[in-house]
Amino acid sequence: MLHNFFQRLRHQFPLIVITLLITVALLVEKTDVYDWPVIDDAENFLYDLRVITTMPNDVDNRIVIVDIDEKSLREIGRWPWSRNNVTRLIDTLFDDYDITLLGFDIVFPEPDHSSGLNVLKALGQNQLANNNEFKKAISELEPELNYDRLLAESIEKNQVVLGYYFKHGFAGDNATNNGVLPKPALDKELFENTTVKARPAGGYSANIDTLQRAALDAGHFSPWIDPDGVIRRVPMLYQYEGNYYEALALVMVRQLLEVENTEPIFENSSSNYRSLENLSLEFIDIPVDKHIQALVPYRGFEKNYPYISATDIIHGRTDKAILKDAIILVGTTVPGLYDLRTTPVKKQYPGVEIHANLISGILDANIKKSPAYIQGVELTQLLLIGLLLTLTLPLLSPLWAALFSIILTIVVISINLMFWQIANLVLPLASSVLLILILFIANMSYGFFIERRGKLQIASTFGQYIPPELIDEMNFNPDSYTLDAENREMTVLFSDVRSFTTISEGLEPEELSNLMNAYLTPMTKLIHENRGTIDKYIGDAIMAFWGAPVDNTEHARFALKTAMEMLERMEALRLEFKERGWPELHIGVGLNTGVMSVGNMGSEFRLSYTVLGDPVNLGSRLEGLTKSYGVELVVSETTKQAVPEYIYRELDYVKVKGKDKPVAIYEPVSLEKEISAEEIKEIEKAEKALIAYRQQDWEQAEKLFQLLQQISPSRMLYDIYLERIAHFKKHPPGANWDGVYTFTTK
Repeated sequence: MLHNFFQRLRHQFPLIVITLLITVALLVEKTDVYDWPVIDDAENFLYDLRVITTMPNDVDNRIVIVDIDEKSLREIGRWPWSRNNVTRLIDTLFDDYDITLLGFDIVFPEPDHSSGLNVLKALGQNQLANNNEFKKAISELEPELNYDRLLAESIEKNQVVLGYYFKHGFAGDNATNNGVLPKPALDKELFENTTVKARPAGGYSANIDTLQRAALDAGHFSPWIDPDGVIRRVPMLYQYEGNYYEALALVMVRQLLEVENTEPIFENSSSNYRSLENLSLEFIDIPVDKHIQALVPYRGFEKNYPYISATDIIHGRTDKAILKDAIILVGTTVPGLYDLRTTPVKKQYPGVEIHANLISGILDANIKKSPAYIQGVELTQLLLIGLLLTLTLPLLSPLWAALFSIILTIVVISINLMFWQIANLVLPLASSVLLILILFIANMSYGFFIERRGKLQIASTFGQYIPPELIDEMNFNPDSYTLDAENREMTVLFSDVRSFTTISEGLEPEELSNLMNAYLTPMTKLIHENRGTIDKYIGDAIMAFWGAPVDNTEHARFALKTAMEMLERMEALRLEFKERGWPELHIGVGLNTGVMSVGNMGSEFRLSYTVLGDPVNLGSRLEGLTKSYGVELVVSETTKQAVPEYIYRELDYVKVKGKDKPVAIYEPVSLEKEISAEEIKEIEKAEKALIAYRQQDWEQAEKLFQLLQQISPSRMLYDIYLERIAHFKKHPPGANWDGVYTFTTK
């Protein structure tokens, strides 16, 4: 029995090698040798999904958010408020509502000038310098008008933690700093010989010295934003100039528990290095990762803590029972004050509630753990899954293989959720699920192609024209395809090597053949990869089309994508040819979209699956025009309209040889989402220049094209128009001229 097992595996040896290579590739990726963004994206998605589906979505009344909301701004005035209003808020909270601790998700980086004290002092030193009564009045008023000092006094007599923020980057990155930082929380020597890589700060915006000295403490409110723009973590300690500074939530809990210092808890990961597992506040441990970040324990979708308008506090309109003994966070939910953040639970989430979640999670010991050893657990899990599927899937039928893969996926997810819920442990999930999916697909694909090999009847008909992928697609419903001629809207491509006659005369026949194979093969691959049909090779020229035999409503989009990729591939080919001592090749490509005839055409002696019609002829003419305008790719207006996501440069309005109807021709520049601002400006200037040219405003047109010539001196198009303008200045085309340029040659 064991012998039969190994015999069956031996027959599947190529598949086993493939699946093992896939497993090894994923294992290597997880050791950070290289990065596969799709795994990170999937991991983030699954993490967010677990957060949303397991969060309690209840209200924690221990923490209350005092909101500087729209109502507060209407009643008290726009932000920033005068410091005397902030003083009123603090005094009211402590004196009238008997709160426990107050934290600010707000920074006061500059002195207050709203009282007018500085103006009065300036008058006393200048215009009213000799007025002793005025000076005496200022001296008497100063204690009441020095709002910063009054705020500092209020802060000093109460339990107030200030907030500030760090700017991402490294110290010395030309960041402008405001205010003063609190004392560093931890001695930097604590993290020597550890795996800790705290997030570095490039600068900060902190509170003015008067307020900082008066405060009980201060903590930063800078979350960490992942590459996808989502906040999942907050650095509990930020590093700035070698010193470590605590997060606002950490400081507030430490002060609430009356713990003097935060203590890092290390695990020995080797004889020389230690990994940081937790930050300890005596009897509460806060799990952190290697960047000293804590995962935010989101309680719900929003407003999972009581929200009270700041103006209602100041004016005494709030029930005292709500605030008594509460932990208060002062922040804002006004969109214009820029503290709405993207989180796993909501795209516009109040930043102040992120800190409330952390305070609540720390107090409840409910912070998810992602310790350093998780990477080892993940690698072991991937290895076991890879070996299990490698040895089982090749022996199973497609149905049983699918069932086994589904069951294994359910088991992996269930174990993951068990650790998530019971142990608060975040185990990576995406890599394991993706490995199961990829290995299943690899097995099914391999089996499908082996079993189907030699059975595709339609391949004998269309195999010489289209790629295998389309052959497989056609084979699902072969009766839908015919060789009979029919009319379809399609897109045709013509490409041609520039100066090929001259190139061919300088090469021996065998060398010329090798060069053409080296050129035509990658071009053909690109056409096939983009679902195109090769019509024919005409010496160095390629004719291809999209939309038949397999119907494709996106034919123009695929054709244009192919043309752009061909031009990009030519850049690499030129380097390869140079190394082989071959001449440099340049091509021109023309694209046109329209209704054309497609089918088997020819004589009784030989037939060919091809396209015919005026749109085909125009496509050939457009390829010829690439030389006239010094561009590599020309498309018609119909192709341009079919692919609107590209930005195009209008070249001209022309009559090609053999056609009476003029056509607009364009050069595709780039995808709209990828084009630079400079290119957009140049294209807009060129459009204005063309308008002036067609209106026979020669002076304006000449001025604009000369300016464009300075921007892009190598662009032949501008030289062409300047030559035409010079000609038309001497020989005006007449009042009935429609701006069309007529070509008399192909």
